[in-house]
Amino acid sequence: MTLMRFDPFRELDRLAEQTVRTPRALPMEVFRRGDRCIVALDLPGVDGKDVDVTVERNVVTVKATRRPLRQENDEVLIDERPHGEFSRQFFLGEMLAAGDLSAEVDRGVLVLTIPIAESSKPRKIEISEQTTVNA
Repeated sequence: MTLMRFDPFRELDRLAEQTVRTPRALPMEVFRRGDRCIVALDLPGVDGKDVDVTVERNVVTVKATRRPLRQENDEVLIDERPHGEFSRQFFLGEMLAAGDLSAEVDRGVLVLTIPIAESSKPRKIEISEQTTVNA
């Protein structure tokens, strides 16, 4: 038979550690691929219907809700998984076409694709030859 010594502060320490470790922002990766910008945000355990993406002017806001798996009458033994509402905001540069942003969720990753605006794409400038008239 094994006995555990009762420590009233043990649960308090665990909760404090969980609060410090749990980020409320969504980890993000951003890169350019050809003529578009790709933004990937980690949303493990979040259903696509619980994700909200909005664009206002040049600000993108992503909100996601992760609900616990337990049901009303379940007895909780350990709960270290963060749940609740998570959010992230970021600004889009003038070079991106915010109105054409698209979003999809795949295996717990939200992928936003933002095209580069036509006015910001490199373009070739034609050089005309000037003919000089000798007088």
